[in-house]
Amino acid sequence: MIGVGKMKQYSNVLDKPLTKGKQEVSLSAFAFLFSELVQYNQTQVDNIGELERRLEDAGYAVGARVLELLCHREKGNRRETRLLGILSFVHSTVWKVLFGKVADSLEKGTEHEDEYMISEKELLVNKFISIPKDMGTFNCGAFVAGIVRGVLDSAGFPAVVTAHFVPMEGQQRPRTTILIKFAEEVLRREARLG
Repeated sequence: MIGVGKMKQYSNVLDKPLTKGKQEVSLSAFAFLFSELVQYNQTQVDNIGELERRLEDAGYAVGARVLELLCHREKGNRRETRLLGILSFVHSTVWKVLFGKVADSLEKGTEHEDEYMISEKELLVNKFISIPKDMGTFNCGAFVAGIVRGVLDSAGFPAVVTAHFVPMEGQQRPRTTILIKFAEEVLRREARLG
């Protein structure tokens, strides 16, 4: 029984196939690394708005790479071309890969035609964060907003993406809503495609 149960050995990490491997990262390792990212950026800025912008920029780079990887693995290098298709892809596939589950909800804004919201009751990046009173409305969800913006921009759907806390009745912690406001060109293209 020579060779039974043996896995092919690769001499270089770049030679390994991009198929699905172990997709889990230790929660404590992620929490530690994310905490360090927040603390490092906190020492580099003067206000909360700039800290959230830096977290969003870090998330943007992650989002662009996540889209590339998932399009290769899941879709055979095809990308979404329709607005609802890319929103569904972010809400389900991207969220499941990053957070282990589908997002709690995806909703269209009622006031503006170009706004969509992804809501999460307990966003992983806010789960282990305690915000000092002097930091007020600081939301680590800016990192996830950056990831979503990176995915959308890389897929050809430019948008302004922001993270907001929304108080929930009967809950101690507010839910996080990722607000997506698409560029006018996206809406014109969608109308043309019909």
